[in-house]
Amino acid sequence: MCLYRYLHDHYNYRDDYHDPRGGSVVNIPSAYPRVHIPAKAAGAEAENQTTVVQFIKKIGMKHSKVFAPGTVANLGCGFDVMGLTLDGVGDLLEIGAEEGAEGLEIRNLSGMNLPENIEDNVITPALRAMLAAYGRPVRIEITMLKKIAPGSGIGSSAASSAAAVYGLNELLDRPFSGKELVEFAMMGEALIGGTPHADNVGPAVLGGVVLIRGYEPLDIVRLPVPEGFFYAVVHPDIVVSTKQAREVLPREVPLHDAVTQWGNVGGLVAGFALGDVALIGRSMHDVVAEPYRKGFIPGYDVLKEGVLAEGALAMNIAGSGPSIFALAADEAVAQRVAQRMRAHFARPGIGCKIYAGRVSNCGARIVE
Repeated sequence: MCLYRYLHDHYNYRDDYHDPRGGSVVNIPSAYPRVHIPAKAAGAEAENQTTVVQFIKKIGMKHSKVFAPGTVANLGCGFDVMGLTLDGVGDLLEIGAEEGAEGLEIRNLSGMNLPENIEDNVITPALRAMLAAYGRPVRIEITMLKKIAPGSGIGSSAASSAAAVYGLNELLDRPFSGKELVEFAMMGEALIGGTPHADNVGPAVLGGVVLIRGYEPLDIVRLPVPEGFFYAVVHPDIVVSTKQAREVLPREVPLHDAVTQWGNVGGLVAGFALGDVALIGRSMHDVVAEPYRKGFIPGYDVLKEGVLAEGALAMNIAGSGPSIFALAADEAVAQRVAQRMRAHFARPGIGCKIYAGRVSNCGARIVE
């Protein structure tokens, strides 16, 4: 029996679209997803039953497209305990799930260089932790469609883990809470950095601004984002490893600096809780990490002076660097700051990527 006839009789198949990769994309009733059939199977006879079986199994899967946003960790004084969500930049993936089956497949169509070995992908430990808690077998297929550049300093690995666990949770009819999804996604961060942490995956899953009060057990608080709150981020083409950024920090902090930092963290949390952007700007002052890490970034102090002169509320290092972020109460200011950041690194011939947009209250979400 011809495959075309089989699909026509059973799934109302119409061959009205041809994929440039070769083969066809079949249109079947809206309850089922659009599925690619390899060229060698299109028009094949019954002897190619393996491909037909694979196609029919795909029909039994639930599918969704999921977006998870980029994030900035630390927020200056909130070293390892605070992070916020960036609108307009993030990871987009398609996820399929079939209960009662087993297996994990990850395909990369994002154009970014990602690990070919599935064991080296941050998505894998996050989903395995989730499935262990779920307690029943699920086959999962993931296709990365858009990806934050790895090493950008705006939560590339966190966005992947967050999108994967959020999407699977939706397909399984939400058996887990947002806090539990953060804990699963933290396992992906552990693959990259050696220890699970939530200052990027927290806002990527939950949205807004998060405070991690503690990890044993995880105690995470979501704070609201003021209306009209914007960011500018620059990722210069320089390399600062997390190991370097950690090693440069002092082992002990003088009491005077500790008191200053505590006051700033309290002011930062109060600023977000009250919607007081001026207080947020005053509080985003770091005396523990920034003085030591800024040496990795050419002309950091000069850039900061210029960014604040443009009207930004504050500027600091994003995570462990080398990316830098600034916050503003006006979109036009954020755009000007982004251009100033670009010009700063262009002068010594350092390439960079810039991002600017609204600080978002929205975390991971289904988009289709």
